[in-house]
Amino acid sequence: MKAGKILISMMVVSMALHSCKNENKIVEPITVEFRKDGDLQLFASENDSLRAAFNIEIADDEYERQRGLMDRHSMEDDQAMLFIFPGSNLRGFYMKSTYIPLDIIFIGSDQKIVSFQKNAQPLDEKSLPSNVPAQYVLEIKGGLADQMGLKVGDSIAFQRQ
Repeated sequence: MKAGKILISMMVVSMALHSCKNENKIVEPITVEFRKDGDLQLFASENDSLRAAFNIEIADDEYERQRGLMDRHSMEDDQAMLFIFPGSNLRGFYMKSTYIPLDIIFIGSDQKIVSFQKNAQPLDEKSLPSNVPAQYVLEIKGGLADQMGLKVGDSIAFQRQ
């Protein structure tokens, strides 16, 4: 009787292992393409001159804000993601499943830059806080904020398509 139970147990384990095999199956990586939802301009605080313009993907619902730029492996210099929140609050972002270094720009309800997290490292899950209330967050390719000379007080304007 004991030998029968052992044999049945071995058969169950064997079937479970066999059913978990991915014979000749290739798991494709997730590919997420940029979706242009609008245009955004960044203006210098001292003279309102145009610092830069971006094609933007807008994340304005809970799912899109949680998803962000996860699973993206590249981004053009003129592409960005604008997160729109229903109100101004302290914000915290992280780089889980994000493969591109990013500059994270926190923007107040008056559409002026209030703080930065520059060159956020791919796949880093530590919190990157705004340190002050923000209603918008703009993610651009890492290093661009310094290249463009962006500063706290600079402003944005955006249009949906």
